[in-house]
Amino acid sequence: MAFRKFLSSLGVGAPEVETTLNTGAVRPGDQLHFTVELHGGSVDIEVDRVRVQLVTRFEDLEETETSWSNPGIVRSDVIAERFPLRAGKTVSSQVTVPVPWETPLTHILGGRPLKGARVAVRTELSIENAVDPGDFDEIQVHALPAQDALLQAYANLGFRFDEAEVKKGTPKGGQNSRADFWQEIEMWFPPEYRRPGGQLESIFFARHDSLDLVTGSYGPFSFPYDHIDAPGWTAWLDQHLRSTFQR
Repeated sequence: MAFRKFLSSLGVGAPEVETTLNTGAVRPGDQLHFTVELHGGSVDIEVDRVRVQLVTRFEDLEETETSWSNPGIVRSDVIAERFPLRAGKTVSSQVTVPVPWETPLTHILGGRPLKGARVAVRTELSIENAVDPGDFDEIQVHALPAQDALLQAYANLGFRFDEAEVKKGTPKGGQNSRADFWQEIEMWFPPEYRRPGGQLESIFFARHDSLDLVTGSYGPFSFPYDHIDAPGWTAWLDQHLRSTFQR
């Protein structure tokens, strides 16, 4: 039963939940700080739990290429359980949630939006097993410096970015990932790679000290954060892609 229909059946004025983010932009591995406020309705109620989730757009869970109605969960935390919410009263809580290293990117190359990539904070309020999705706030997830260095290398070599897709499961090369999903960044080959109209799918598996890159079905190739060598990485990527995809 829908949450507000459930409350209406009890003759209860619906409570409200509001989430205020301290910042709307983070990177994988950061901490996301925000305030959750619950505003009581017309009568006292008992709240079962308040849950905060970091969600993303899963390509295979949506009906169309642009819909954003059935997000998948990146991280889920219960921040409060079993407490009374008095009529007309406001309960406020400061919340800190770690941003997983595997969180999909929404912005790359210093702030450029990535087509098809969406991430949000969703705050759920549950009363007697009826769940209200509550507040839904989109955030920007910017690339790590090492990710941006490799993506800039692609751009320097003439690759054009198309879109990003998040899919469920674990692809080849993702054995070091703890997540049950991955993000593909799709880009168009430049003419000199002799693949007119062809696309390359690249995947980044980030960790606290390094990341793995998978190009198509090749990899993983590891890149450390403590020694970002942009010219060297560009040269390596050029040699790798030419030897792999020009045959």
